[in-house]
Amino acid sequence: MRILLVEDEPDAAQMLAKGLREQSYAVDVATDGETAVYQASVNDYDLVILDVMLPLKDGFEVCRELRAEGLTFPILILTARDAPPDRVAGLDMGADDYLTKPFDFHELLARLRALLRRGPALRPETVEIADLSIDMRARRVRRGGRQIELTAKEYALLEYLARRAGEVVSRAEIAEHVWEENFDPFSNLIEVYVQRLRRKIDEGHAPKLLRTRRGEGYMLASAKEDSDA
Repeated sequence: MRILLVEDEPDAAQMLAKGLREQSYAVDVATDGETAVYQASVNDYDLVILDVMLPLKDGFEVCRELRAEGLTFPILILTARDAPPDRVAGLDMGADDYLTKPFDFHELLARLRALLRRGPALRPETVEIADLSIDMRARRVRRGGRQIELTAKEYALLEYLARRAGEVVSRAEIAEHVWEENFDPFSNLIEVYVQRLRRKIDEGHAPKLLRTRRGEGYMLASAKEDSDA
């Protein structure tokens, strides 16, 4: 999942981005309101974490403009301003949730998971495909009852494919949601990680779940789902 973090305080932005990346999120950082609006309009984000006190445009104005552009990703506002009128203003501008500083990082993660589960239908916290089980909350993966150890980026790739299970996911979509804005589109990094993931979840197991559709992309599916696609 790819997140835009909008925070103008360098130490806070660096610490928060580091913590989120360790939780397998891809994170882009914007340090002012104008940059945030631009980045959100040209990139495909799954969620925006938005500070209120920003240079050039404050977080409320950024939130209003993003919603006016028709962007529907969840927005979580972070601010030291905890008065009820401020919370109401943020929600009225289109924010989905509001967390006051200082906050517990684990609470932030829980709120992010809750926001990311929302959509046309409530997303489950555990996805099962054949005998592969992915616990999104604990970031735990098992196949045939055996736990599989994944790096943060391997897990991020698997989770994105699992959320789109049964669909062919293009290389461009993976780059947009699993990697950050400095990703080199001409590199073979996605292919490298797909091969690593395939070895870990498919080697020694049947059926093979991670499929390649030449010229189209990749798909995580059981044998039945693949035949129905």
